[in-house]
Order: sequence, then structure tokens, then C-alpha cells
Amino acid sequence: MNLALPAILVFLLVLPGFLFRSRLKLAEQTSLDYSPFGRVVTEALLWSIALHGAWLAFATAFGEPVRTDALLGLLSSSPDLQAVAVDAVSRASLRVFSYFLSLYAFAFVVPGVLRAVITQWRLDRHGARFSSVFRFYQAPWYYLLTGADFDLYEQPDFILVAAIVDVAGSATLYVGILADFFFDPDGHLDRLVLENVSRRPLANDRTDGEDQRFYRIDGDYFVIRYTEAITLNVQYVKLPTADAEA
Repeated sequence: MNLALPAILVFLLVLPGFLFRSRLKLAEQTSLDYSPFGRVVTEALLWSIALHGAWLAFATAFGEPVRTDALLGLLSSSPDLQAVAVDAVSRASLRVFSYFLSLYAFAFVVPGVLRAVITQWRLDRHGARFSSVFRFYQAPWYYLLTGADFDLYEQPDFILVAAIVDVAGSATLYVGILADFFFDPDGHLDRLVLENVSRRPLANDRTDGEDQRFYRIDGDYFVIRYTEAITLNVQYVKLPTADAEA
């Protein structure tokens, strides 16, 4: 009785679903997926069933018979049934190899394309008709720091970030244009990269005169670690068009 063969077959059958799910979702953590195990397995199994159903229907439409007896034989614990099933698969090895190769390629490539289409056309933005289906619920910082919740024609021209950082026991306000942002492996916001940054001590907000001015920071990029920021303010800026000015 060979128990390894059914286990390997089950792995090969459900792998496309896990691959499709992982490539389609947009999550900010890169090391571990903290989704509930039951939900992950359920989603992967549903994707696997859908993909295999489509591939089997496609094969049947082109005259390729579906050998359910061979599949059941491979999943069986009986050595005799396994031997018969292995012989049937070996006689159609090229077609079986093409089936799984095309299925894995589809599960790897297509989800990335779908995700690009969803983000490009803002199908996942808050308030969109099918946002509950397309929205990436594991990426809250993505929506906040990219303006992805704006309509395609109303998206901001740039995002202004104001952060208060404790510098040598004194709160300092930094203001700049968001250029990029990065996460740590656990999905927590790690650092913000700003351009055209100015600063001033926060205590100057309570004074009048020249002390209220900002001091320009020389350099192309300024990096703020999120763990060192006390507060963070995000402002979406949309520049007026020539028609609006007229």
C-alpha cells in the first residue's frame, strides 16, 4: 500500500489554488500570511475546483476523455488499482504534463494581470460598485498612502505628509511630498521617503513672527521611520487645471 502517491497527487491538485490565491491578493506582510488557516484553505480549494473544472471542460471540448477511474485509482490505497492507474497515466504522460504545466502557468501569471487591472482602473476603491469583491482588505496602508480610493480621474497629483518626530526630546514637525514607502516583513509600515522636506520645532506653532517659518532640508530624499513618528498627517493635493483656473 503506497500512501505517498495519493498525498503527492492531492498536493499537485490543490497547488494551483494556493498559487492563484497568493498571486492575486495584495497584502502588506511579506514573511507570513496571518489570515485564518481555515479561510486560506477554503479559498485555495475553491480556486482549485474552479481551475480544474475549467481545464477539464476545455479538455472535454477538444475530445480528450476525462479518466476519473485513473484519478480514483491514484488516490486509492490499493496497490493493484494504483498500478493500473499509473499505467494509464504513463501512456498519456505528455497530455498529463501539458495539463498541469498550463494550469500552473495560468495560476502564476493571470492573477498578477488581474491585480494590475484592478489597481489600474480603481475597481477596488471605496464606493466603487464591486469594491467589496475586488478590495484588498489586507493592505490598509496601500489605500491611505497611494490615494487608491480616489476615482481614476480625481486621483491626487501628489501626497503631502506631515510627521511629528521626537528629536532629542523636542517635537519637530517635518513636511514633505511622499515619494515612496516601505513595510517590514510583518506588514507594519517601516519608513516613509519624502521629497522637498521642510521642518520646524513644534513649539514654534505657539509663537508669532519669524520663528513660525519652516527650515528647508537640503537633499533629494528624506527618510522617516514610522516607529519614530508621533503623529502622521496625510493630505491629498490635486493641482488645478488650466480650464479650472480660467
